[in-house]
Amino acid sequence: MLKQRIITALVLLAILLPAMFYPSTTPFGMVTLVLLACAAWEWARLNAFADRAALATGAACAVLCAGSWAQGLPSAPLGTVWLVIGGFWVLASAWALRSGAAGWLALPPALRLLGGVLLLWAAWLALMQARLIGINFLLSVMVLVWAADIGAYFSGRALGGKFFANKLAPSVSPGKTWEGVVGGAVVVLLVALGWIYADSHGTPDSSSLYTRLWAMGPVLLLVGLAFLTAMSVVGDLVESLFKRAAGVKDSSNLLPGHGGVLDRVDALLPTLPLAMMLIGGGAV
Repeated sequence: MLKQRIITALVLLAILLPAMFYPSTTPFGMVTLVLLACAAWEWARLNAFADRAALATGAACAVLCAGSWAQGLPSAPLGTVWLVIGGFWVLASAWALRSGAAGWLALPPALRLLGGVLLLWAAWLALMQARLIGINFLLSVMVLVWAADIGAYFSGRALGGKFFANKLAPSVSPGKTWEGVVGGAVVVLLVALGWIYADSHGTPDSSSLYTRLWAMGPVLLLVGLAFLTAMSVVGDLVESLFKRAAGVKDSSNLLPGHGGVLDRVDALLPTLPLAMMLIGGGAV
């Protein structure tokens, strides 16, 4: 399993990194569009849609993203869009986690399908807008999610149950602890401070998310980092809830050793649009 995970990760990096660093954003847009279309296919299958309907859902997501690209949306000021998407993520995820699998399955399947596709489209749009702002900015958002996840894993293993009596969400993801969340937030803060220092002593193509938040004041930096870290955890928990409702361990087997695309991007789905919201709309 470990060998398979490593091989898959290396293949993904060999595709994503050249596309990300290519001077034109076209290769990155095409690669990520395909990945999000695959995620939409997985989403339809998680909601018990048949193979043809799932393929049609993936194609519809691809067309939606491509149409937005053709209309120039990634480079447009989308402050209102990010406010709406951000507010929806906060409210909808709170409702989903409170209602559990039973409440989720009570919703009409078509509504669940549509909501998921729209959120995947928003994540792709935020991803492209972040790339247009600059590689430094895009990487800073992605690293925030990875730092939160790594910090939560190790602090949860080392300290889980020592300070908080209750687990984070035992009915959804029994292994997650409040100690892990706090540890992840601490790691994110350390990464942010180091990145801000590097931005101030280097010549990056653009300021990072952290430097932009720092420019708004130390309090907003702390609040913004805490908010994004929390929502990255929420993204993970919400996907775990959906998989539990579907009775599956992984969203698919598209990525050998890793599960599906949704399993790898779940924490990024809310974090990317919310990061764009916090910096004021992301106009390029």
